[in-house]
Amino acid sequence: MKKIAIASEGEKVSQHFGYCEGFKIAEIEDNTVVGEAYLKNPGHKPGLLPKLLAEKGVDLVISGGMGGNAISIFNENNIDVITGASGKISRVISDYISGDLTSGNSACKEHAHHGEGMHNH
Repeated sequence: MKKIAIASEGEKVSQHFGYCEGFKIAEIEDNTVVGEAYLKNPGHKPGLLPKLLAEKGVDLVISGGMGGNAISIFNENNIDVITGASGKISRVISDYISGDLTSGNSACKEHAHHGEGMHNH
């Protein structure tokens, strides 16, 4: 079984991993979703989300965009990352199961005014 977490804003993939509303977690076995859950984002603190999702047994994280530090921490926790996803979460899950979802180049760039809400995407 594989457990995937999709950064979400309502029913759509969030374009900014760290500031998403939460995570739709899907358990996939034999190309079928066998379980779903939702985890509210507890807040944007460097390193918190990768460790939290690792504790939940997540194998893969899907997001629109993600910073390089978060990607590195996920990799250190043996969690794969796919960025560049967009649209409805249900479609992204279907695309993942069918093998049609690949990682794009959507890493969020680091910026000097992180705490001021300025984002360079």
